[in-house]
Parts: sequence; structure tokens; C-alpha cells
Amino acid sequence: MLVIVVENAPPRLRGRLSLWLAEIRAGVYVGSYSTRTRERIWEETRRMIGQGSAVIAWAAANDSGFSFDSIGPNRREPIWIDGLTLVKFHPLEGGKEQV
Repeated sequence: MLVIVVENAPPRLRGRLSLWLAEIRAGVYVGSYSTRTRERIWEETRRMIGQGSAVIAWAAANDSGFSFDSIGPNRREPIWIDGLTLVKFHPLEGGKEQV
């Protein structure tokens, strides 16, 4: 299983992703493909994202049970600690969190 979430993506990319994956919510695409096909879909996303951002997550044989990658501006950064992938948050500019 794989999941791709896009933000501020060009319509052309959204249409392209909907050819391969089911859009279960605005900007959220899911499907089940081989590693080779997943990498090709992600490469297309990387090439077409423009000023937007995207994240991909897929089932993997590791302690977490999944792996992920992201492109574009994002406050979240993956970090690896003792074989686990965790997420580190960067503060908003100006230092104030919005709720």
C-alpha cells in the first residue's frame, strides 16, 4: 500500500496521480503498486510538483512498518533514531504556534 498527499499541487499533477491512484480526499491518493512503479510515480510527482509539497508513505519491512519521503516546503523533517523513523517539527517563523 502507498499513500501520497499533495498540497498546492498543479492541476496537471493531480490529474496524473488520479490515473494511477484513487483520490480518497482532496490531495490524498492511495494505491498498491510494486516498488518499481511506486518509484516511478514518485519521480513524476517530484518532477511536476512545482511550488507545492508532497509526502509519500508506503508499507516497508522495518520496525515502523512503513517508510516515507517528502518534497517541497514542510515543517516536518524525518530523523532516524535506533532504526526508527521519527518526525521532527520545525517552529513557525516568528516563534508563535497557531492552533
